[in-house]
Amino acid sequence: MLSAVLLSGCDSSGNPQTGGRPAPQVGYVLVTTSAVPEPVTLGGRTVAFETSEVRPQVAGVIRRRLFTEGSYVRAGQPLFEVDPSLYRAAVNQAEANLASARASAEAAIARAERLKPLAEMEAVAQQEYADAAAQARVARATIAQNNAALETARVNLRFTTVPAPISGHIGRALVTVGGLASTGQESPLAIIQRTDPMYIDMQQSAADLVAMRRKLRDGGLAAGSTAATLKLEDGSDYPLQGTVKFSEVTVNQQTGTVTLRAQFPNPNGLLLPGMFVNAVFTQAIDPNAVLVPQQALRRDFDGSAYVMLVGKDNKAVRRKVNATRTYGSSWVVTSGLKKNEKVITQGLNGLKQGAGIRPVSANTPQDPTRAPGAPRASGAGASKQGN
Repeated sequence: MLSAVLLSGCDSSGNPQTGGRPAPQVGYVLVTTSAVPEPVTLGGRTVAFETSEVRPQVAGVIRRRLFTEGSYVRAGQPLFEVDPSLYRAAVNQAEANLASARASAEAAIARAERLKPLAEMEAVAQQEYADAAAQARVARATIAQNNAALETARVNLRFTTVPAPISGHIGRALVTVGGLASTGQESPLAIIQRTDPMYIDMQQSAADLVAMRRKLRDGGLAAGSTAATLKLEDGSDYPLQGTVKFSEVTVNQQTGTVTLRAQFPNPNGLLLPGMFVNAVFTQAIDPNAVLVPQQALRRDFDGSAYVMLVGKDNKAVRRKVNATRTYGSSWVVTSGLKKNEKVITQGLNGLKQGAGIRPVSANTPQDPTRAPGAPRASGAGASKQGN
């Protein structure tokens, strides 16, 4: 009689029963670890790859504007013309001074050459020849000085045409024809921006960056990829992939953040300077992340996550876990589970803590109408599967 009482809670196969009914069959999977990237989403602003201010290098009145506002200009293309009258006159004066210096030098050199043999024969005083030779050297130096002055005058004349310093799209002209340009003025004549490629400047918390680098150093994380994608302000995906270039070594004292910079191609001009975007990239990889199928994870009324495990003596065990993100068709569990534990993925409806169960590997065919220990039915009934 005692043996009959002890066996009354089990079926002929040794599986527990509940209220005289066979224990429900549940499917489980073993907890495994896998290398999972840890994506980071950071907000940022688009910045032109190159920005150049067009500034005059000589003073004068603007005579002409030589470009169309908003157009694409190439490096070296003329943009403005400053009145060249004074600078052309300076070139003419420098040329005349150079011609005069050359004429004087010819006479001084010729005199020195005539006196040299006479001084050797002591027909003239050595001092007289020395003075003539010195005057010839001074004349040569005067030629060099005037030649440099002429070159400076020509450079200033060339500067009366203001060229584009870089290739890119030019904005509106910030000075009108007839306005006075000077080398020390505060505002530029125009601004040119190169927008292909485009930079994305992002801000990341210094604390998060330090924590990530500490895990990389200790081996808890592996280095991720520099490939990045973009989401635009309207929520759409930018079609081209970019690359994270670098992060600054200085923390902003007001915000406590570090600036990271990515580079994206922009051949169609979709990205404009100053746009707000979200950049997504893999900053690190967790080599031992715990993954469970999404159908295995449930939520309490307070939003906390839990899973059901196969416990000792084939009892269901309820376990709280921490899972804040998904990877593919699985949840990434950061705490609460260990490798090789059995997580129930099928037959979860109505399953409670401590309930008797018949665990089988997930997706094992089953016949819910078959009594425990009875032979499996043939035909269509044998193809039925559990939840």
